[in-house]
Amino acid sequence: MISVLMDNSDLYPGEPRMLEVFNLLERRIEDRWGIPVILSDVPHPFTGDLDGAEIAIDFENGVEDALFILVHLFGHTVQWNTDPAAREIDKQVEEDPSEERLEALQQYEEQACRYSLALLHDVGVHDFDGWLADFSRCDFAYLRHFYATGEKLPFRGFWTHGTPTMEPLAIPPFHPTQWTARSDGVVV
Repeated sequence: MISVLMDNSDLYPGEPRMLEVFNLLERRIEDRWGIPVILSDVPHPFTGDLDGAEIAIDFENGVEDALFILVHLFGHTVQWNTDPAAREIDKQVEEDPSEERLEALQQYEEQACRYSLALLHDVGVHDFDGWLADFSRCDFAYLRHFYATGEKLPFRGFWTHGTPTMEPLAIPPFHPTQWTARSDGVVV
């Protein structure tokens, strides 16, 4: 099922461009790093999953969400394979986290998005910088609210436009290694 949940045609590239970029990135991730991108039924409540050696995207996502999930989980895959602490950070969801803990989670999420941006630029895609910044901000606002309250509100309710763009973070050399999937222990 492919659909776009928001009509942002005047703000972001449209669905045909998103699908083109998804396909381009899927090929790059599989060819350059040997990381399979699998469209499958991902365990609820996840919309995608990773284990360090493969990326799974729930087949019920629309193209816009699937594209974000692809680039974002690639960013986390880089983290998991280059920093042992990164494999643990989102497995440690606790009730009423401290501001310090929320700041660490935000840095983790931002770093993944900066790797995502580097991936986009690596394949010559520069027209998604604003979209990625807005999507990333929405994603972390949703996560921050959930981590702080335990309450799951509609994801798109955290969306804002005009988030300052990020600087890409060079993707370091890494060897994909299979670790435990997020869905095997984290509930979001």
